[in-house]
Amino acid sequence: MNDMSLMNLQAGKTWVGAAAIEALAARLRGKVLDVSDASYDEARTIWNAMVDRRPALIVQCAGAADVVNAVRFASDNKLLVSVRGGGHNIAGNAVCDGGVMIDLSPMKSVRVDVAAKRAWVEPGATLADVDKETQSFGLAVPTGINSTTGIAGLTLGGGFGWITRKFGLTIDNLVSADVVMANGELVRASLTENRDLFWALRGGGGNFGIVTAFEFQLHELGPQVLSGLVVHPFADAQTVLQQYRQALETAPDELTCWVVMRQAPPLPFLPQEWHGKEVLVLAMCYCGDMAEGEKATQRLRSIGKPIADVVGPNPFTGWQQAFDPLLAPGARNYWKSHDFIELSDAAIGILVDAIGKLPGPECEIFIGHVGGAAGRVATSATAFPQRNSHFVMNVHARWREPGMDPACIGWARQLFEAAKPYSAGTAYINFMPEDEVDRVEAAYGGNYKRLSEIKRQCDPQNLFRMNQNVRPVEERRMM
Repeated sequence: MNDMSLMNLQAGKTWVGAAAIEALAARLRGKVLDVSDASYDEARTIWNAMVDRRPALIVQCAGAADVVNAVRFASDNKLLVSVRGGGHNIAGNAVCDGGVMIDLSPMKSVRVDVAAKRAWVEPGATLADVDKETQSFGLAVPTGINSTTGIAGLTLGGGFGWITRKFGLTIDNLVSADVVMANGELVRASLTENRDLFWALRGGGGNFGIVTAFEFQLHELGPQVLSGLVVHPFADAQTVLQQYRQALETAPDELTCWVVMRQAPPLPFLPQEWHGKEVLVLAMCYCGDMAEGEKATQRLRSIGKPIADVVGPNPFTGWQQAFDPLLAPGARNYWKSHDFIELSDAAIGILVDAIGKLPGPECEIFIGHVGGAAGRVATSATAFPQRNSHFVMNVHARWREPGMDPACIGWARQLFEAAKPYSAGTAYINFMPEDEVDRVEAAYGGNYKRLSEIKRQCDPQNLFRMNQNVRPVEERRMM
């Protein structure tokens, strides 16, 4: 290593001597990479191809001690820091330009205590890693809907998916966390230890430290669930969405149904003439008794005249992977999101109109169905405040060529603005792109003030700023 000029917290440059960098490397079980390393480009490349940043140093951590050493190195030198977990992150905050990227992706351990129904998970694990281990014992923690998602980012932002309505958000099942603070101290946060920090971690994102281990409560599930897709012609979308909304009013907590609107991919169960045409898909999962699931899904499956109905018993791990092909790495991605208390006719009309203007074959709109157990937690119980939202819309623009940027980003933004009058005003931070810094305070609503105070206590210099940033209270006053 040579002496290096690194980006600091004042957006300037700090020279760090080769001896200090070599001393850091000597303390690690993992590696320190710079631009001269053959694996540097692979290490800095993340899921969203729009993000092309070049950290000065990448610290690939093998364990908590490596994270402690990396944080102390960055803090002592007041260097810009980004933190990479194991998954997606639409905003691309995992990678910084010119600073230090702390890479947790090698830390993938998952340990299950079957008797206690607990799992201890390292931050580089994906949902696939978690599901494979927990489902081996007929257990599960509620997470998201793509197995390639990272457990760390998902959890810190809230976490919802197919079994949230029955078992709560991911954060509602978080029992404790080991956290490396901005000063390099490793602490434990739970309901009995560092309670303010534990409250903030449950939805406050990566603002307060780096979690090196998550402890989750597990629930009995599977190994099979009743799940699958019902595909409708898009010409029937308005009626299908209205009846979908009505059917969910009496849905049990075990039943979750999401909507996907896009051009049909070449799925083997779809007639070839539908490939590439606009469709509306009802994606459903029932996490209870199969016979009860057949009854509970009947109303949704009786809507309209579907092109295909492939709902049936599936391994839960397989269902968690069903949408992975739609989120494979290497494409350019831009998202916009709203929470809805209800799916009004006006909002439905706006969504239907937008699908008629799709800018590319991979662009789509997701509507997530939440509520249930997740909605029966007080807004102030965790940092995550969106307990009243029944639906979450994610406008997912996805394309390959940079020349399509204006059309695809513009489509997502126009739909976002058109739907805004019918939204709840809150937002799910895991769905927010990097240009939405002005939405962070609104996303947390009445919880933001407490988050800002905890940020001041935990990270007064805002070392952990490469995220949907909660600013320390003093920094807010100076703005």
